Amino acid sequence: MRRFWLKLHRWAALALGLPLTVVALLGSSLVVLKPLDRQLNAELFSVPVGPSAPDLLERTRRRLRAEFGPDASFVLRPPRQAGESLRAMVRGGPWEGYIYVDPRDARELGRRGEREGSFNFVFELHSSLLMNAAGKPLLAALALTYLVLLIGGLVLWWPKRWKQAFVLALDRGLLRGLFDLHRTGGALLGLLIAMPVATGAYMAWKPLGQALTSLSGQTPLAPPQVRVADPALPPQPLDVLVANAAASSDGAPVGYVALPADMAKPVRVRLKLPDDPHPNGLTSVWMHPQTGIVLRTDRWSELDPGARFNSVIYPLHTGELGGFALETLNVLLGLALAALGVAGLGLWWLRRTWSR
Repeated sequence: MRRFWLKLHRWAALALGLPLTVVALLGSSLVVLKPLDRQLNAELFSVPVGPSAPDLLERTRRRLRAEFGPDASFVLRPPRQAGESLRAMVRGGPWEGYIYVDPRDARELGRRGEREGSFNFVFELHSSLLMNAAGKPLLAALALTYLVLLIGGLVLWWPKRWKQAFVLALDRGLLRGLFDLHRTGGALLGLLIAMPVATGAYMAWKPLGQALTSLSGQTPLAPPQVRVADPALPPQPLDVLVANAAASSDGAPVGYVALPADMAKPVRVRLKLPDDPHPNGLTSVWMHPQTGIVLRTDRWSELDPGARFNSVIYPLHTGELGGFALETLNVLLGLALAALGVAGLGLWWLRRTWSR
């Protein structure tokens, strides 16, 4: 069995260890790139403090719909604090990306393509390998590979004498040093590294959440159906619609407003309730786009298990659940995974070279 685990550990690492290491390094870099991106592109993210236009959301929607047509969908991120711009994500039209809007007068500040800019490019590479939906199952496969590496590494590390379990002999040559770093470092940090790897896989590949819901005996919640009152009837002003959604939940802060292309689909207003650990809020208020009636409210704590789990999974993966301390830990774990990969590759190469 030891020989089996050794071969499985070695060849799984050689086959998929490099992309796993790259994805980990990209995730670590995002923690640094995010605030750096906001500083280097302050003209997109920051505006002078002032009152927002009362019809900001509606003016933004009309402008986006006029430019990108009826087939495009939009997700608006209203300002969450003073001096912050509104961000609109455009999908499904002739152009996809992000548009930044001054909330004081709904004036466009600038735009960037989906992969334009260092942060956007690294984020897309980390979250989908630049392959959109096709990259999600590949990321899940990388996470499964890490699980195989972790189990195999622990089996190979498991000591006969516990006094030698955590030995680091760094003064006995390069080969012994790499061996001890890879073996002991993997045993000490492997389970911690599994946290960002597993949470990333869970977010990337939706079937994992669906499987969790199925195992619980529940079914995933689908958006409510919309009965179009009159095709010629204009939609409700978006600012009024969103204000009504927030008022229905005691004035909870608005995280996102999702505007589908199809009028037969509801407008989704995501709210951040005080007890919700998700930084963007997972409570959804589904609104009729024409009449403005609340069709349904899905509180985050009452979602199906697969969806509700994201309230913890997302901030755990990004580090926002624990603030600066957890963000720093996630960065270090990504670097540790890369270091283990380099040490393992160096160990394999030296043994292969010296055995000739």
